[in-house]
Amino acid sequence: MAVLWLEDLGAEDIAVAGGKGASLGELTTAGLPVPPGFIVSADAYRSFLTDTGIEAELFAAVDVDTDDHDALTAAAETAQSLIREATFPASLREEITTAYDAFDGDPFVAVRSSATAEDLPDASFAGQQETFLNVGPEALIDRIKDCWASLFTRRAIYYRNDQGFPHDEVNIAVVVQQMVPADKSGVMFTSHPSTGAPEVIIEAAWGLGEAVVAGEVSPDNYVLDADSGTVREQTIADKQLMYTRDPETGATVEQSVPEAKQHEQVLTATELQRLHELGQAVEDHYGTPQDVEWAIADG
Repeated sequence: MAVLWLEDLGAEDIAVAGGKGASLGELTTAGLPVPPGFIVSADAYRSFLTDTGIEAELFAAVDVDTDDHDALTAAAETAQSLIREATFPASLREEITTAYDAFDGDPFVAVRSSATAEDLPDASFAGQQETFLNVGPEALIDRIKDCWASLFTRRAIYYRNDQGFPHDEVNIAVVVQQMVPADKSGVMFTSHPSTGAPEVIIEAAWGLGEAVVAGEVSPDNYVLDADSGTVREQTIADKQLMYTRDPETGATVEQSVPEAKQHEQVLTATELQRLHELGQAVEDHYGTPQDVEWAIADG
Protein backbone atom coordinates (compact mmCIF):
# COMPACT_ATOMS: atom_id res chain seq x y z
CA MET A 1 0.00 0.00 0.00
CA ALA A 2 1.37 3.39 -0.98
CA VAL A 3 -0.28 5.51 1.73
CA LEU A 4 -0.64 4.56 5.40
CA TRP A 5 -2.04 6.74 8.17
CA LEU A 6 -0.03 7.22 11.37
CA GLU A 7 -2.70 5.53 13.49
CA ASP A 8 -2.16 2.33 11.51
CA LEU A 9 1.59 2.20 12.21
CA GLY A 10 3.83 1.28 15.12
CA ALA A 11 7.47 0.91 16.14
CA GLU A 12 7.76 -2.39 14.25
CA ASP A 13 6.99 -0.73 10.91
CA ILE A 14 10.40 0.83 10.14
CA ALA A 15 10.71 -1.18 6.92
CA VAL A 16 7.51 0.42 5.62
CA ALA A 17 7.48 3.83 7.27
CA GLY A 18 11.13 4.55 8.08
CA GLY A 19 12.37 5.56 11.52
CA LYS A 20 10.48 8.85 11.79
CA GLY A 21 7.23 7.44 10.45
CA ALA A 22 7.33 4.40 12.72
CA SER A 23 8.01 6.54 15.79
CA LEU A 24 5.19 8.95 14.98
CA GLY A 25 2.85 6.02 14.42
CA GLU A 26 3.88 4.46 17.71
CA LEU A 27 3.16 7.69 19.61
CA THR A 28 -0.15 8.14 17.79
CA THR A 29 -1.39 4.64 18.65
CA ALA A 30 -0.26 5.22 22.26
CA GLY A 31 -2.78 8.06 22.47
CA LEU A 32 -0.32 10.94 22.60
CA PRO A 33 -1.19 14.27 20.90
CA VAL A 34 0.56 13.83 17.56
CA PRO A 35 -0.57 16.03 14.64
CA PRO A 36 -2.43 13.92 12.05
CA GLY A 37 -0.48 12.60 9.12
CA PHE A 38 0.18 9.81 6.68
CA ILE A 39 3.17 8.01 5.26
CA VAL A 40 4.05 7.65 1.60
CA SER A 41 5.56 4.22 2.11
CA ALA A 42 8.97 2.86 1.20
CA ASP A 43 7.15 0.50 -1.18
CA ALA A 44 5.79 3.55 -3.02
CA TYR A 45 9.35 4.81 -3.49
CA ARG A 46 10.48 1.49 -4.95
CA SER A 47 7.40 1.28 -7.17
CA PHE A 48 8.18 4.78 -8.44
CA LEU A 49 11.70 3.68 -9.44
CA THR A 50 10.33 0.60 -11.20
CA ASP A 51 7.31 2.18 -12.86
CA THR A 52 9.32 5.10 -14.25
CA GLY A 53 12.08 2.81 -15.53
CA ILE A 54 14.90 4.71 -13.80
CA GLU A 55 15.92 2.07 -11.24
CA ALA A 56 18.83 0.45 -13.10
CA GLU A 57 20.22 3.76 -14.36
CA LEU A 58 19.93 5.31 -10.90
CA PHE A 59 21.85 2.60 -9.05
CA ALA A 60 24.46 2.37 -11.79
CA ALA A 61 25.03 6.12 -11.58
CA VAL A 62 25.90 6.05 -7.88
CA ASP A 63 28.29 3.10 -8.08
CA VAL A 64 31.39 5.32 -8.08
CA ASP A 65 34.83 5.57 -6.50
CA THR A 66 34.52 7.40 -3.16
CA ASP A 67 37.96 8.95 -3.67
CA ASP A 68 36.93 10.61 -6.94
CA HIS A 69 35.28 13.85 -5.82
CA ASP A 70 34.21 14.88 -9.30
CA ALA A 71 32.61 11.49 -9.88
CA LEU A 72 30.73 11.76 -6.58
CA THR A 73 29.39 15.18 -7.50
CA ALA A 74 28.32 13.97 -10.94
CA ALA A 75 26.69 10.88 -9.43
CA ALA A 76 24.64 12.96 -7.01
CA GLU A 77 23.52 15.35 -9.75
CA THR A 78 22.56 12.49 -12.07
CA ALA A 79 20.68 10.50 -9.42
CA GLN A 80 18.72 13.47 -8.11
CA SER A 81 17.86 14.65 -11.61
CA LEU A 82 16.58 11.19 -12.56
CA ILE A 83 14.17 11.26 -9.60
CA ARG A 84 13.05 14.86 -9.97
CA GLU A 85 12.51 14.70 -13.72
CA ALA A 86 10.69 11.35 -13.85
CA THR A 87 6.95 11.50 -14.47
CA PHE A 88 5.04 10.83 -11.27
CA PRO A 89 2.71 7.82 -11.71
CA ALA A 90 -0.90 8.98 -11.95
CA SER A 91 -2.29 6.31 -9.62
CA LEU A 92 0.23 7.17 -6.90
CA ARG A 93 -0.46 10.88 -7.29
CA GLU A 94 -4.18 10.23 -6.91
CA GLU A 95 -3.73 8.15 -3.77
CA ILE A 96 -1.55 10.82 -2.15
CA THR A 97 -3.89 13.64 -3.17
CA THR A 98 -6.90 11.79 -1.78
CA ALA A 99 -5.12 11.33 1.56
CA TYR A 100 -4.08 14.99 1.62
CA ASP A 101 -7.65 16.12 0.94
CA ALA A 102 -8.78 14.21 4.05
CA PHE A 103 -7.03 16.68 6.35
CA ASP A 104 -9.41 18.99 8.17
CA GLY A 105 -8.91 22.73 8.21
CA ASP A 106 -5.46 24.17 7.54
CA PRO A 107 -4.08 22.63 4.32
CA PHE A 108 -0.39 23.19 5.06
CA VAL A 109 1.77 20.16 5.85
CA ALA A 110 5.29 19.24 6.81
CA VAL A 111 6.95 16.81 4.38
CA ARG A 112 9.74 14.83 6.02
CA SER A 113 12.03 12.09 4.75
CA SER A 114 12.09 8.89 6.80
CA ALA A 115 14.78 6.46 5.70
CA THR A 116 14.24 2.80 6.52
CA ALA A 117 17.80 2.31 7.80
CA GLU A 118 18.21 5.59 9.67
CA ASP A 119 17.72 4.13 13.16
CA LEU A 120 20.04 1.15 12.83
CA PRO A 121 22.85 1.39 15.42
CA ASP A 122 25.57 0.70 12.85
CA ALA A 123 24.27 2.92 10.04
CA SER A 124 23.78 6.66 10.45
CA PHE A 125 23.02 7.43 6.78
CA ALA A 126 23.94 11.04 7.26
CA GLY A 127 22.56 13.66 4.94
CA GLN A 128 19.24 12.02 4.14
CA GLN A 129 16.90 13.93 6.38
CA GLU A 130 15.17 16.57 4.31
CA THR A 131 12.24 18.38 5.91
CA PHE A 132 9.97 20.91 4.19
CA LEU A 133 7.56 23.02 6.22
CA ASN A 134 4.31 24.73 5.27
CA VAL A 135 3.88 22.82 2.01
CA GLY A 136 0.63 23.44 0.12
CA PRO A 137 -1.15 21.14 -2.34
CA GLU A 138 0.53 22.53 -5.45
CA ALA A 139 4.02 21.69 -4.16
CA LEU A 140 3.30 18.42 -2.36
CA ILE A 141 4.39 15.97 -5.07
CA ASP A 142 7.60 17.89 -5.82
CA ARG A 143 8.55 17.94 -2.13
CA ILE A 144 7.98 14.18 -1.92
CA LYS A 145 10.33 13.78 -4.88
CA ASP A 146 12.84 16.02 -3.10
CA CYS A 147 12.73 13.74 -0.07
CA TRP A 148 13.38 10.71 -2.27
CA ALA A 149 16.22 12.56 -4.00
CA SER A 150 17.80 13.30 -0.61
CA LEU A 151 18.84 9.64 -0.48
CA PHE A 152 21.36 10.56 -3.17
CA THR A 153 23.15 13.62 -1.90
CA ARG A 154 26.90 13.59 -2.45
CA ARG A 155 27.40 12.96 1.26
CA ALA A 156 24.92 10.06 1.40
CA ILE A 157 26.41 8.37 -1.67
CA TYR A 158 29.91 8.69 -0.22
CA TYR A 159 28.83 7.27 3.12
CA ARG A 160 27.12 4.18 1.73
CA ASN A 161 29.90 3.44 -0.75
CA ASP A 162 32.54 3.94 1.95
CA GLN A 163 30.68 1.62 4.33
CA GLY A 164 30.03 -0.97 1.64
CA PHE A 165 26.26 -0.64 2.12
CA PRO A 166 24.37 -1.32 -1.14
CA HIS A 167 22.33 1.64 -2.35
CA ASP A 168 19.45 -0.59 -3.37
CA GLU A 169 19.08 -1.87 0.21
CA VAL A 170 18.18 1.56 1.60
CA ASN A 171 14.61 2.67 1.04
CA ILE A 172 12.81 5.82 2.05
CA ALA A 173 9.34 6.70 3.22
CA VAL A 174 7.95 10.22 3.45
CA VAL A 175 5.93 11.64 6.33
CA VAL A 176 3.18 14.08 5.31
CA GLN A 177 1.97 15.66 8.54
CA GLN A 178 -0.40 18.53 9.20
CA MET A 179 1.46 21.67 10.31
CA VAL A 180 0.86 23.08 13.76
CA PRO A 181 0.75 26.89 13.51
CA ALA A 182 2.88 27.09 16.64
CA ASP A 183 2.76 30.09 18.94
CA LYS A 184 5.62 28.54 20.92
CA SER A 185 7.66 25.38 20.50
CA GLY A 186 10.87 23.62 21.38
CA VAL A 187 12.46 20.39 22.55
CA MET A 188 12.28 18.37 25.76
CA PHE A 189 14.68 15.78 27.18
CA THR A 190 13.06 13.47 29.73
CA SER A 191 16.40 13.01 31.48
CA HIS A 192 19.51 15.16 31.38
CA PRO A 193 21.04 14.51 27.92
CA SER A 194 24.65 14.74 29.16
CA THR A 195 24.58 13.29 32.67
CA GLY A 196 21.44 11.14 32.67
CA ALA A 197 20.35 12.84 35.89
CA PRO A 198 16.61 12.59 36.75
CA GLU A 199 15.87 16.06 35.38
CA VAL A 200 13.58 17.10 32.56
CA ILE A 201 15.23 19.72 30.34
CA ILE A 202 12.88 21.90 28.27
CA GLU A 203 13.98 24.48 25.71
CA ALA A 204 11.38 26.90 24.37
CA ALA A 205 11.13 29.76 21.89
CA TRP A 206 8.44 31.69 20.05
CA GLY A 207 7.01 30.48 16.73
CA LEU A 208 7.92 27.32 14.83
CA GLY A 209 10.42 24.93 16.34
CA GLU A 210 12.93 24.91 13.48
CA ALA A 211 14.81 27.85 15.00
CA VAL A 212 15.41 25.83 18.19
CA VAL A 213 16.18 22.50 16.51
CA ALA A 214 18.62 24.16 14.10
CA GLY A 215 20.30 26.12 16.89
CA GLU A 216 19.48 29.46 15.29
CA VAL A 217 17.98 31.03 18.40
CA SER A 218 18.96 30.89 22.07
CA PRO A 219 15.83 29.44 23.73
CA ASP A 220 14.56 29.69 27.26
CA ASN A 221 15.86 26.77 29.34
CA TYR A 222 13.91 25.08 32.14
CA VAL A 223 15.14 22.32 34.46
CA LEU A 224 12.38 20.31 36.16
CA ASP A 225 12.55 17.53 38.71
CA ALA A 226 11.78 14.36 36.76
CA ASP A 227 9.45 12.93 39.42
CA SER A 228 7.50 15.92 40.67
CA GLY A 229 7.79 18.35 37.77
CA THR A 230 8.95 21.09 40.15
CA VAL A 231 10.95 23.78 38.35
CA ARG A 232 14.49 23.68 39.78
CA GLU A 233 15.91 26.47 37.65
CA GLN A 234 15.07 28.50 34.58
CA THR A 235 16.99 30.77 32.25
CA ILE A 236 15.01 33.30 30.22
CA ALA A 237 16.92 34.07 27.02
CA ASP A 238 17.10 37.10 24.79
CA LYS A 239 15.07 35.74 21.86
CA GLN A 240 15.71 37.88 18.78
CA LEU A 241 14.20 35.87 15.92
CA MET A 242 11.40 33.45 15.24
CA TYR A 243 10.00 31.43 12.33
CA THR A 244 6.37 31.85 11.34
CA ARG A 245 4.20 31.17 8.31
CA ASP A 246 3.50 34.03 5.96
CA PRO A 247 -0.31 34.25 5.90
CA GLU A 248 -0.35 35.29 2.24
CA THR A 249 2.18 32.95 0.64
CA GLY A 250 2.21 30.12 3.19
CA ALA A 251 6.02 30.21 3.16
CA THR A 252 8.07 29.74 6.32
CA VAL A 253 9.65 33.11 7.06
CA GLU A 254 12.13 34.44 9.59
CA GLN A 255 11.09 37.54 11.49
CA SER A 256 12.13 39.54 14.51
CA VAL A 257 10.45 38.75 17.79
CA PRO A 258 8.37 41.74 18.92
CA GLU A 259 10.45 43.74 21.36
CA ALA A 260 8.00 43.23 24.23
CA LYS A 261 8.36 39.44 23.94
CA GLN A 262 12.12 39.19 23.45
CA HIS A 263 12.77 38.89 27.20
CA GLU A 264 9.39 37.41 28.16
CA GLN A 265 9.20 33.90 29.60
CA VAL A 266 7.86 31.62 26.86
CA LEU A 267 6.20 28.92 28.97
CA THR A 268 3.71 29.35 31.78
CA ALA A 269 3.74 27.18 34.90
CA THR A 270 0.70 25.29 33.58
CA GLU A 271 2.39 24.62 30.22
CA LEU A 272 5.55 23.40 31.93
CA GLN A 273 3.51 20.94 33.98
CA ARG A 274 1.66 19.70 30.89
CA LEU A 275 4.92 19.16 29.02
CA HIS A 276 6.32 17.30 32.02
CA GLU A 277 3.26 15.01 32.00
CA LEU A 278 3.61 14.34 28.28
CA GLY A 279 7.35 13.70 28.59
CA GLN A 280 6.76 11.16 31.34
CA ALA A 281 4.05 9.47 29.26
CA VAL A 282 6.45 9.13 26.30
CA GLU A 283 9.27 7.81 28.49
CA ASP A 284 6.94 5.37 30.26
CA HIS A 285 5.70 4.09 26.90
CA TYR A 286 9.19 3.40 25.53
CA GLY A 287 10.77 2.48 28.85
CA THR A 288 13.82 4.70 28.26
CA PRO A 289 14.57 8.45 28.31
CA GLN A 290 13.42 10.30 25.19
CA ASP A 291 13.91 13.60 23.40
CA VAL A 292 10.70 15.13 22.13
CA GLU A 293 9.83 17.98 19.78
CA TRP A 294 6.70 19.84 20.93
CA ALA A 295 4.57 22.80 19.91
CA ILE A 296 1.71 24.80 21.43
CA ALA A 297 -0.95 26.49 19.30
CA ASP A 298 -4.10 28.32 20.40
CA GLY A 299 -3.51 27.24 23.97
